[in-house]
Amino acid sequence: MSRRSLHNPAPDAATLRSRLDRAGKAAADAGTDALLIAPGSDLRYLVGQAGGSFERLTTLVVPAGDAPPALVVPKLELPGYSDVPTDELGIDVVTWVDGDDPYRLVADRVGAAGRVAVSDMMAALHVLGVRRAVPGAEQVLAGQVLRELRMRKDAAEIAALRAAGAAIDRVHARMGEWLRPGRTEAEVGADITAAIVEEGHTSAEFVIVGSGPNGASPHHDVSDRVIEPGDVVVVDIGGPIPEGYNSDSTRTYAVGEPKAPDVAATYAVLQRAQQAAVDAVRPGVSAESVDAAARDIIADAGFGDRFIHRTGHGIGLDVHEEPYIVAGNDLPLEEGMAFSIEPGIYTAGHWGARIEDIVVVTADGAEPLNTRPHELVVLDS
Repeated sequence: MSRRSLHNPAPDAATLRSRLDRAGKAAADAGTDALLIAPGSDLRYLVGQAGGSFERLTTLVVPAGDAPPALVVPKLELPGYSDVPTDELGIDVVTWVDGDDPYRLVADRVGAAGRVAVSDMMAALHVLGVRRAVPGAEQVLAGQVLRELRMRKDAAEIAALRAAGAAIDRVHARMGEWLRPGRTEAEVGADITAAIVEEGHTSAEFVIVGSGPNGASPHHDVSDRVIEPGDVVVVDIGGPIPEGYNSDSTRTYAVGEPKAPDVAATYAVLQRAQQAAVDAVRPGVSAESVDAAARDIIADAGFGDRFIHRTGHGIGLDVHEEPYIVAGNDLPLEEGMAFSIEPGIYTAGHWGARIEDIVVVTADGAEPLNTRPHELVVLDS
């Protein structure tokens, strides 16, 4: 039985064939003899199926140029790939059983390679196995090759991201059902997790409910802290929809009138910074200039040391992928790139706030995929 259910649609064969062809060309342009793609988001991008990573090797070998790809897969795992249109994609399927040397099968496909690119998240067990089988080949990361394909989303990918954004907005719209004094962050988080699935995701990838001082920790999860009247609460949530593309949106709430006296003025700075970064997005500007648009406003207001992370990250089949909106990244933005804009201000030990939208670069600016209000949402206490 396929691991990807009928509710997890893949791109059509023509789209996948185009991606495979472009991956082979990109490998050649990068001076790499072959890409070795492990189960995960890169594999899903290329063949429509993510598979699973185990101690038994599964890898897609994509030779540079136009030679046919090969899927090296344990015979017992082959049924999980039955919905991959291997014939239409021109993929040779090479199976193996326990006792065979799967790394030798990979070596047979890449030949006397001088350089192979392995998936960024390929298990060390398999990276070293390939190294032993192809000792003369330099190993580099495939992400540096595939990012050039995956950074620029096509119309179907943007449509999926748009649907994911609308689904997570529906969850934020329901926050008043769960976020109130006397409940723990964990209790609120459990309700949000269920709602993420109810509103169209296949799962909740992450749920951050940071109340009071916990809101000053950007990657806080949930805890047994009881939410109090006047708390400011950071809620950062997201997950994949059936097509595999992810949502990621943060809004900041107050449970009744905020008890910290500096909330209103500080939050107003954050709101200006987030909007300035969105307004800065257009083709040709650098990723770092978008970061600077938000960071400069926060720094000029005296909160520079309280904005402790990058302004954004790319999103797609992974929650975090290229491009990264960060100082030092001079990558020019292009139409079809999708990423978060999420500045934050954090006062350690007291409270924090973050506003996050996913945006897509358009021909003349940016399309925000999240449309919930940016104001501090004050809920009844």
